[in-house]
Parts: sequence; structure tokens; C-alpha cells
Amino acid sequence: MDFEEAEDINGVRFAWNSFPSTKAEAAKIVIPTGALYTPLKYREDLPIAAYDPCYCQNAQCRSILNPYCLIDPTGFWICPLCGTRSQLPPHYQGITQENLPLELSPLSLTIEYITAKPVKQPPIFLFVVDLCQDDDNLQALKETLVISLAYLPPNALVGLVTFGTMVQVYDLTSPTISKLYIFRGDKEYSDKQVADMLSKPVAPQGGHMAPPNSLHRFFLPLEQVEFQLTNLLENLSADPWAVAHGDRPLRCTGAAINIATTLLGASFAGFGARIFLFSAGLCTLNPGLIVGNKLKEPIRSHSDIDKDNAKHYKKAVKFYELVLAKAVKNLHTIDLFGGCLDQVGFLEMKSLCSKTGGVLLLTDAFTTSIFKQSFLKLFNKDLEDFLLMGFNATLDIKCLRELKVSGLIGHALSLGVKNSNVSDTEVGVGGTTQYRVCSLSPQHSYAIFLDVANTTPLPPNAQLYIQFITHYQHSLGTYRLRVTTVLNILTGDEQVLAQSFDQEAAAVLMARVTLHKSEQDDGADVLRWIDRMLIKLCQKFADYRKDDEALFRLHPQFALYPQFIYYLRRSQFLQVFNNSPDETAYYRHILLTEDTNNSLIMIQPTLTAFGLDLEEPEAVLLDSVSIKDDRILLLDTFFHILIYHGRTVAQWRKMGYQDQEEYVDFKRLLNDPKIEAGELLVDRFPLPRFIDTEEGGSQARFLYSKLNPSTSYNSQEVSRGAVVLTDDVSLQVFMSHLQKLVVSGSN
Repeated sequence: MDFEEAEDINGVRFAWNSFPSTKAEAAKIVIPTGALYTPLKYREDLPIAAYDPCYCQNAQCRSILNPYCLIDPTGFWICPLCGTRSQLPPHYQGITQENLPLELSPLSLTIEYITAKPVKQPPIFLFVVDLCQDDDNLQALKETLVISLAYLPPNALVGLVTFGTMVQVYDLTSPTISKLYIFRGDKEYSDKQVADMLSKPVAPQGGHMAPPNSLHRFFLPLEQVEFQLTNLLENLSADPWAVAHGDRPLRCTGAAINIATTLLGASFAGFGARIFLFSAGLCTLNPGLIVGNKLKEPIRSHSDIDKDNAKHYKKAVKFYELVLAKAVKNLHTIDLFGGCLDQVGFLEMKSLCSKTGGVLLLTDAFTTSIFKQSFLKLFNKDLEDFLLMGFNATLDIKCLRELKVSGLIGHALSLGVKNSNVSDTEVGVGGTTQYRVCSLSPQHSYAIFLDVANTTPLPPNAQLYIQFITHYQHSLGTYRLRVTTVLNILTGDEQVLAQSFDQEAAAVLMARVTLHKSEQDDGADVLRWIDRMLIKLCQKFADYRKDDEALFRLHPQFALYPQFIYYLRRSQFLQVFNNSPDETAYYRHILLTEDTNNSLIMIQPTLTAFGLDLEEPEAVLLDSVSIKDDRILLLDTFFHILIYHGRTVAQWRKMGYQDQEEYVDFKRLLNDPKIEAGELLVDRFPLPRFIDTEEGGSQARFLYSKLNPSTSYNSQEVSRGAVVLTDDVSLQVFMSHLQKLVVSGSN
């Protein structure tokens, strides 16, 4: 079974599929012994057990019965993680190899249990809508929100908050009269003030029963208030507060999200809920102010933040982190949707979604298909018509004593559970083996880093078992347990270790570590660090003779890794020039969400060539030499899908050859990239931006910026491919310099 097949089955992808035998050996291999894990990896054939799991009776272990357990004839099972003998429940007695329970089947290395614990509340969704936007943008947003109501479970509880200069909270108990509470947008209300103002008793209206908790009147079942909520959304109008010439709108995003979080926490603390915030611009009022309302005050840039010249930045970040703390305490998720050509303040607000497992989506406007389709994709359903969305989750990592958990990098928070499997070395969020994940989807992947703890070599091929236990609330109204158990081995054989290296998973793990470092360290320092790690890895595993570059060779398992690092160094994740702080926050958020394959596309985009001389589309090098006059190129960067027409093809298209019967092959050539692009768009979240361009077109820059400039304006060889105007070094120069440093013994 190859690495991708294993990931498709269990959602796990290791950088090293064998681990070094000792802690000292592990320190020499440079790339961490970690894995990418997608807890809710979608599988149509996933084994599902409609009963509670069987736990190890060792209170310090509490692993779950799995196919690697030994069953003895006396009715006991032996835990592969701690060696404890635990008694099987009575209904397991008499099992045989031909009559195994589902969880002991070799096909059940990943299994989901539907537990008996009931969910006391259905999912809760609170819409928080910005009214400071033009009529077209607001109308498009309203239409999308109305459509989205049809995607929600009928029993889901829904609520509505709007904001502009003021914050409006809607009471949904009256089917005929719009009843709302208005808060000042320039005031930071305490939790008690919000609760007191909204908790005043009201009489039930028009047959709608007032819930026992008076705050519950702001959240009613969709099947009960769908008509009323639809009318409220359709009748929303732009904020009436006048905007003076030279001013920005007075927008109280900070007050709105604070009040929404407080209201939801006071009503349904501890239950699965999501706050959808739709913002069309920057917050211009305290609390949470990003920029003043005068247009003469510039919006903060990367340079301003680096030089500490962004006067509102630190205060805003602190405020939104306080809001985050309330959301996490109440186990609620916050999703941020931006619909604006300018920035909306996602850099300051990013912790709201990155720490709660929420969605961060930045688009040019709510009128775009990127927003509309991406938002509706959030409510994708499985074959049984249930939302592919988990709430109120925890992730527990269990392993043998020879391994310790160093940390996790992804959209999760530490639960602070310390035990003997917690490593002293922290990578990302460390100091625990259990993590809080307020929201889960089939896309959410987590980088989990492990430490080899033993100091003396174990017997050859000693087995290491690791178990991931994810407990979450399913949209059906049940609590579920997704259990994945995987096997790895310890080896002291360097050749076996090298053969087990998964360079794609390693590149993604190192990309996550690099992004984590970039949040604290200077950009140049981060680039130097990743360069040093690459040099050390090559010195450890390449074949070379000191001071002789000609003999430098990398084994096939490592051959692609340097180019992954080359493209990572050039990517928008590390090179922030020409990107706003909000865009950088958005790109990094997505990379920290996705699995190995999608992350790798972001790091090193794929390029496919189409031509009349090609029987089938052909994967080509992400290089300027791949641009040819008679070819069409399809570029997939994950965020963009671009079709580029070479000079000759573009000329033929302008001359209308595709409309003539004798040029049916040319018509097919033009259509094939569009068909393939459509297939890429189907499962992608968020929806990529689609670009159709040609040589000389203004948007061809999106392609040129991603290509390896082997034929740049200062290249010695300009006869092949297109000339790329850049000062970036080519991959060839990068590899040559890498070889020099490796064979010279430099770090």
C-alpha cells in the first residue's frame, strides 16, 4: 500500500513511515517524526458501529479496542499500547476469526462509533450581517443567505444580528412584528450588560411559545421561523447612517461579534454552534477598530506592522482574542466571510476562526460566485443527507511509552491534559495529548508531531502503535467517536529509514512549522532556518564526496523535496510582497487547514499542457520552458484555476477557427482545459478563482509568478520557452548552490 492509499483509508500521512530507534538518532534526521491527520476523512465504506466502544481498563491509557489487539481464549484482550489485559463485555464471548466484531476486523483500522450519549440541542447558527455596503453587494448577500436556509437541518436553531453604526439583535418570537434590540456600536459591553439588556421578560407572540430561558427567544427552530427569517433577510437595507465625503462608513464589527458571542454563550454554552460573520469592510469604531473612519488615514500594511507603526493593531488583536476566549469557553465556532475589494481586518480577527476551527473566506464581493458557491459548499451533506460538519470535538492522541507528543499545528487548542506521553520539546501547540476542536469538516487536517523517547535501541522492527480518538457532535443529533489506529516500526537501519520517507508529507509538515515560526520570527530568519534544515537533510541522506559537486546524488525518496522547499520559499505564504496582511492571513489559514495533496498544490502548483500534437493532456514542469505558442496550459494553484493560451492558439481563437466545421479538433482543444478545470472546481473549498488568459494578457502574470524562471531576462538561455521578467533565482541555480553548501559541509 502506498502513502496516498493509506491516507485515503485512515486519513493519516507520516513523514517517516519508520521511526529512528532512539531519541539521539531521531535528532539527526532533521525532518520531525510527525503525521498529517484528517479525522473526518470522507469514506463511503467507513465502518460504523451503533454502540459504545470498548476501552482499555488502564486508567492511564484508555485506548479503544482495535484490530491490533490480541484476544485470548479466556475473554480478555491485550492493549497494544500499554499491555494491559482487559475483560471483553459479555456479548463478545465466543468470538472467532470467522466471527469477529466490527472493530476487530482488519478493515476497521478507522471506525466510527455512534455512542448512546444523547445530544441535548440541535446545531445552532447565528448570522451576523454587515449593513455598511452598497445595495448590489447587500442584495447578493441576502439572496445567498436565504438560499442557505434550505441547506440547514429543519430543527437547527437560527438567529440574526445585523450591524452598521449600531448593532441590532432580532427577537424571533413574533411572526408579524420585527422586534429588535439596538446596541451602540462604539461601546464595549460586558457580558453582564448584554445579558441583562436582552434577558428582560417578554410575552409570547402569535402562538410562538416563549422558551424557558428568555435569551432562547433569539434562537428558534428553523422549521418554526423560516418564513419570518426569510422576510427579515429580504427586507434588510443598507445602514442609514450618512457617510461624509472623505470618510469611511462607521462600522462596528468588533461590537457586533462581541455581542453575538456573548448572546450565544449566555444561551447555549457547551453546545455545538457557529457564528457566521459577513463583513464588507474594515471596523472603524472601537472596540476592535482596525482603521479610523477618515480616508486620509491609511490602512496598515505588512511594513507598518513590522515597524510597529500600525497604531491600532495590537489593541485590536487583544480585543478579538478576548472575544475568542469566550467562544472557546462555550465551545462555539466563528466563521469569517469578507466581501470587499479592500481589506476587512482578517489579520486582527484571524484567531476567531483559526482557534475555533472556523472558515476564513476572503472575496472581492458578495456578488461573486466564489462567495456564493463556497458558502453553500459549507453545508455539503453525506449520502444520508446529513451535514458533513462536526461540532464540539476533542482530539486525543495515544501512543506507546517509546513515543511522546510534541505538539500540533492546525486549527485547534490545547486542553492542557498532561501525562507520561507529553514531550518536553514543544512544536506548535504542545504540553498536552488532548486538543479542543470546536468545529470539524472532512477538509480539516492537523499536523501532529511526535518525539522518539527511548534512549536505548529496541529489538529490530519493534512495533509502534498510535491511536487517534476524535469525539464530536454529529449533525444527526448524536455524539460520535472516530477511532484511527496505525502501526509504525522503529528501525536502526538508515536505509530502511530512508526508504520510508514520504517527501510530500514532509514538505507539508515543514511548511506548517515554517508558518508557525513566521508568526513569531522575522521573515528573513525563517527563510534562513528552512534553508539550514534542507542543507542538513541533504548532508544526512544524499550521496556525495566532500567538495565534489559532480558526485552529489539524492535518493528518489528525497529527490523532489528540495524543489518543494524552493517553491515554498517563493510562495505567498512566506513572500508577503504584493499581498495585503488580510490576504496573507487568508492564504496561511487555508494551508493550515488542508490535507497533504491540497497543501502540496498550494506549495508547488500543477501545470498541465494541452496541444493538437498530444493525444492526452500532459503534466509538464512548472517552468517557463513549458510555455509554447501552440499549447494551452492549465495551472492549478488551489486558489486559482488558470487557462493560458499560447500565442498561436490565441490568434487562431480570435480568428474564429473553432466555429468552423473543418477545425473540430481545434474546438476540442479549446474545450478540454475547461472540462478539466470544471472537474477541479467540483470538490474544491473554497471555490478557486477562474482565469482565462493568453500570452500578453494582463492576467497572465498569475502564471508567470509561479513558474520557475529558467528563461528569465538575465538567463543565458532564452531560446526556449517564455522570458519571465524576475530577479528570482531559478530552481537550477538554487539546486547548484544547495549542492555547493552540502558538499562543503556548511550549515
